[in-house]
This record gives sequence, structure tokens and C-alpha cells, in this order.
Amino acid sequence: MNHTFPCGTLPLDFVGTLRARRNTEPMEKLATPELLDDWFLESGMLDLTPGASEADLAIAVDLREAIYELVAARIERRPLPTEAVAEVNLQAAGLPVTVRIGPGGATRTGTAIQGLAALAREAVEIIGGDEAALLRECSRPECTQVYLDRSRGHRREWCAMRTCGNRVKAAAYRARRHSATG
Repeated sequence: MNHTFPCGTLPLDFVGTLRARRNTEPMEKLATPELLDDWFLESGMLDLTPGASEADLAIAVDLREAIYELVAARIERRPLPTEAVAEVNLQAAGLPVTVRIGPGGATRTGTAIQGLAALAREAVEIIGGDEAALLRECSRPECTQVYLDRSRGHRREWCAMRTCGNRVKAAAYRARRHSATG
């Protein structure tokens, strides 16, 4: 697998395809149209490769960044940036993914643009709905993954405990041991 899905929310996992965005050299996980195709397959949004083009990839990156801008504005309780709103709304108006039932069950197919439309519509529901109050960004400095904090007390700090949470706790443990022996 080329991609990870720590959030359980596809538009927010999609935002995470630019890893460590605060670093001087963030890691781009959508560097090629083929990696965009992989993201759609690995996420389960589509069952067949959409055959993304360079133009589709450019639209995908623009949409990803627009979603991130809107999420950041919600987290920081700022007005939503007009250009990001326009980009997400433009993509959300696109054709839906095709769902068909056959002998093997349901199949989801479509173009990369149809997949992006589905992501944009779900982002609109999150950012424009009650769940916007649950939006958070991972507290691990090297991570910039955004997620919905559905924990009981709404005090979750990391995108995923099995990755960032464990890293932060292990680093704190090592620091305590080092200071105790030093």
C-alpha cells in the first residue's frame, strides 16, 4: 500500500497525502497520476482504477489544499477562505461515482474527477456541518494530519494512537529515562 488512512474519514485522509506539511520538505504522496489512482483503490472509494491524468492530479492537489485551508480555518475559528470555498463547491458539483450491483455484489467505478467530487461533497458535509467543531490537527510536530475528535472528552491529541501517539509517548519515555540516568 502506498497510502495510509488513519482518520477513518476519507476527505481528511486525503488531506494527509501531503505529509509533514510544516516541514521544509513535505512528503508528497500524490506525486503521479498513478499514485492518485492507488489512493482511490486503497481507500475503497473505487473498485477499478480510474485512469487519472496529469490534469486530474492537478485538480486533486488543488482540492486537497482547499480542503486543508477550510479545515484550518474551522480549527482556528476564522472565516472560510473564499477561494477554497469556491474550489470545494466546484468539485462537489461534479458527477457522482457509479455504483452498480451485479453477481459479485456492489461495484463502485468512475473517473478520478468523480472520485474527487465524492470527496468534496463529504468535505462540505464535515466542514459545513456540526462535525466541524470536532476538527483537530495532530499534535505531533512532524505530523499535520487532520481528523475528527470523536473521543469522549474531545481531548484527543493525535491523528492515530498506533502511529503518532505511540511515537510521542515513546519519545517522552526515552527523555525521562535519559534524564534519570544522566
